Amino acid sequence: MEAVCAFSVGTLHIPTAHEVPTSLRKSMFLSTLVSSPFSLVLRGSSKSKLFTALSPPPLTEPSNTPEAEPEFEGHAEKFDWYSQWYPLMPICDLDKRKPHGKRVLGIDVVVWWDRNEGAWQVHDDACPHRLAPLSDGRIDQWGRLQCVYHGWCFNGKGECKLIPQAPPEGPPVHTSKKACVAAYPSTVQNDILWFWPNTDPQYKDIITRKRPPYMPEIDDPSYTKLMGNRDIPYGYEVMIENLMDPAHVPYAHYGLMRTQKPKVKADREGGRPLDLLIEKLDVNGFTANQGWSKSKFMPPCIFYAYNNPDQPASSAETKVSC
Repeated sequence: MEAVCAFSVGTLHIPTAHEVPTSLRKSMFLSTLVSSPFSLVLRGSSKSKLFTALSPPPLTEPSNTPEAEPEFEGHAEKFDWYSQWYPLMPICDLDKRKPHGKRVLGIDVVVWWDRNEGAWQVHDDACPHRLAPLSDGRIDQWGRLQCVYHGWCFNGKGECKLIPQAPPEGPPVHTSKKACVAAYPSTVQNDILWFWPNTDPQYKDIITRKRPPYMPEIDDPSYTKLMGNRDIPYGYEVMIENLMDPAHVPYAHYGLMRTQKPKVKADREGGRPLDLLIEKLDVNGFTANQGWSKSKFMPPCIFYAYNNPDQPASSAETKVSC
């Protein structure tokens, strides 16, 4: 899993890549949400491999009694994992001279700079000819994405523009739909490249109807920002849950991060009860208030924490890191 992080002084923004739960096994993460006022929905045609690593084996033999469905306060809204924007990479870490291979939701994509359109493009990372990874190819002298295996070339829309082995005087086989590569909607916001993991034509202009979550501090010149990304060997949901959990900091980050000291220390690390108020919770995420700080979860993969302007933090609390 690859995490994309953006930091500002006094502000923390953590977009990450995402994996989705399988409908065949209940995950530990989802089991904690049964009292929430929204439910989740997955598409049957999903190519993703989701949450199976988090699902514990059954403790007892399965019962023939059907399991009761959890009751939710609202059934009108359901969360569609494949109708969301996902961050791929900070723009500062992308090289316009070559294609980049990425995996999100179990989907392998190739990211490349289309100089003819002046935009980053996101396609399936498989040539329709022999399924060679297009991320192993190159950008040719005409600004097209060229497959490394047989030299087929594609434009930013995924249309095949050249099949070198096809006779010039023969039929234009490169115009066949079977010679095209699937192209995903993509956009740049907050200096991060986002993509929509669905190539259905109905989403071609999705950017005009729905934009990625916006974090104003990243674009605010009065803030100092630091962007970066790293590969980590677990799913995004573990990372998000970790960032939402302030109680682990004195222990997992002992000696690395300063935390508020309790009046009476129960142990060396200084763990203490924490006040945390959930102010809003629905299918669009939640907002939380910890007194000196506030935070927002914008599903599926944005956790956004910032200082509460009504209650200035101490010097130890204004520094946020991960």
